[in-house]
Amino acid sequence: MLAPLHIDEELRDALAGLLDGLPPRRAAGAVERLIAGYRGSDPAGVPVLRDRADVVAYAAYRMPATFEAAAAALGALADRAPDLDPATHLDVGGGTGAAVWAAAATWGDGGGHTRATTVLDRAEPALALGRELAETSESAAVRAAEWRRAPIGTDGGLPAADLVTVSYVLGELPENVRHRLVDAAAEAAGRAVVIVEPGTPAGYGRVIEARGRLIDAGLRVLAPCPHSGACPLEPGADWCHFAVRVSRSSLHRQVKGGSLAYEDEKFSYVAAVRPDPDGTLPGAPAGARIVRRPQLRKGQVLLDLCTGPDGERGGLRRATVTRRHRPAYRAARDAAWGDTWDEEPGGEEARE
Repeated sequence: MLAPLHIDEELRDALAGLLDGLPPRRAAGAVERLIAGYRGSDPAGVPVLRDRADVVAYAAYRMPATFEAAAAALGALADRAPDLDPATHLDVGGGTGAAVWAAAATWGDGGGHTRATTVLDRAEPALALGRELAETSESAAVRAAEWRRAPIGTDGGLPAADLVTVSYVLGELPENVRHRLVDAAAEAAGRAVVIVEPGTPAGYGRVIEARGRLIDAGLRVLAPCPHSGACPLEPGADWCHFAVRVSRSSLHRQVKGGSLAYEDEKFSYVAAVRPDPDGTLPGAPAGARIVRRPQLRKGQVLLDLCTGPDGERGGLRRATVTRRHRPAYRAARDAAWGDTWDEEPGGEEARE
């Protein structure tokens, strides 16, 4: 079954309906308080969403961006594993449900079935708002999602599901709790785990940490990395992240205090899959991925690539694609940051 059309527009309309009844000053004040808390360095200091007004303000401020980032990460997984069609989805720390909508945008309601989705979160106001938003969707999978209050990262396990998502959650947890949560997500996932964090050095650090634990648990990376070996980036000197453009409604601009009709959300992520009993994977990583914005020069395109065979340490390469290699050159001119790259580049130089 094809994904529902314009699910992002459905979500924006649903959010606009919620904001319509919230005084702008109340929304702006809640957003300022939430921003101050989320920018703090202490996970224990992340503010609790106290009431409906807080949750509505948070959803208006962050949900469009977290939806786009989660949709990009899930889309990358679907691209590398085109036969993967999760019948069950567990969204851990899902809050108002951005990843639930993103899964519907990626796989629709499932091939011949309605995907069974469970959202776990510790904040009841967030779950209540997520449930309210979901009721407005045309997607049966979104409408049928179960919203369940539960502690996150405790010693208990998680319900089993084909797909487990953990988006924008790890940064709110102390290190030992993060570790328990990632290990539990790996154990619960029948097919795949997708983890998304902000595209900051700290967010990337949490993703790399989680990536290592997923690999240790027997999963293999399909995206964004073209391998399951060690990340070739020098720790502390660089970080792997990507960006998606987020459209802003007039109400969204009002809450965020901005004038532009869009914003760019930077994010880091990892999508890992469980091998079949015979060791085969339900997909394959790309030959390489573009990790910086392509640079257009006269008669050539410069691509910064992460490459490397599965099981070995990846490498960073600067690919110079020239006009004389016409198919690759045309592909390079159309390529974007975050895209996969499987063309013959027409010449590579190792990048230190």
